[in-house]
Amino acid sequence: MTVMYKDWHEMLPFALHGYRTSVRTSNGATPFSLVYGVEVVLPIEVEVPSLRIIKERELEEVEWTQARYKELNLIKERRLTALCRGQLYQKKMTRAYDRKIRRRCF
Repeated sequence: MTVMYKDWHEMLPFALHGYRTSVRTSNGATPFSLVYGVEVVLPIEVEVPSLRIIKERELEEVEWTQARYKELNLIKERRLTALCRGQLYQKKMTRAYDRKIRRRCF
């Protein structure tokens, strides 16, 4: 397939998927996990089952529902952790910037 600049709209979903499922340095989490409370199941994991998929298939519906509720209850905790990590990252970047900058008085 030839890459054409006119076809950018066809590649956009793949780029967005990559962005949403990669771990951010600033908060240590993926945007997907912060929104939905679980890590994304990649298409390859459906074709070649991972340990997580195998475990989910073995669970009965009631057990799976309970496990899902537990994960959803942890969303607030994950978001607070990401917020704290983001603030620490911001302070770290500020300190690094302040070390390199030379103050000028006019």
